[in-house]
Amino acid sequence: MNSARKAVVLSSGGIDSTTAMAIAKHEGFKIYSLSFFYGQRHSFELEAAQKVANAIGVTEHLVINIDLKQIGGSSLTDDIDVPKDRDEQEIIREIPVTYVPARNTIFLSFALAWAEVLKSSDIFIGVNAIDYSGYPDCRPEYIDAFERMANLATKAGVEGTTRVRIRTPLIRLTKAKIIQKGIDLGVDFALTHSCYDPSPQGFACGKCDSCFLRRKGFKEAGVTDPARYI
Repeated sequence: MNSARKAVVLSSGGIDSTTAMAIAKHEGFKIYSLSFFYGQRHSFELEAAQKVANAIGVTEHLVINIDLKQIGGSSLTDDIDVPKDRDEQEIIREIPVTYVPARNTIFLSFALAWAEVLKSSDIFIGVNAIDYSGYPDCRPEYIDAFERMANLATKAGVEGTTRVRIRTPLIRLTKAKIIQKGIDLGVDFALTHSCYDPSPQGFACGKCDSCFLRRKGFKEAGVTDPARYI
């Protein structure tokens, strides 16, 4: 297969990244999925990412270790409580403590390095600027800026052999539309994990922002959420 048909897909094991991966697969790309153990509160999302990689049939699934817990500053990597029972207005009002400083920039930088080695021009990331928790690194202007930087910072970009595209097929979709798109592509959402603060057994708390947005998305899509809740 032509090297231009390889795609690096960032995978968290959640709804958005899994749907983005299914879209890349549907477009005919060989998938190289990339996940991170970055010192987050739990490893259930990595287990989900592996299950998704197996189900979609990726060419390679890579997990990279980065200890962002040493930096902290987020309830996902530090001794800070995960917000619970917030309504939608609270969620969109401010950037929450679940934001991990510079996380997407770090993840995309690793994806960029791998894409350059693979001679891939396409990096997929499931960011969303509508039903999201206010994260600054999920916005279109950020993605546009990173793409410009990527083509200035790589040998392939400077020499003009490969122009990198940061693909964000979900960025302007609601969570409900993302779920419907995934279902249309045959995604098994029972494999995915969304909760920020699950039980030791992996059951979703049902109260964090991510659980709220997931439940809202499935309800609006008119589809039963297969996640296991406490």
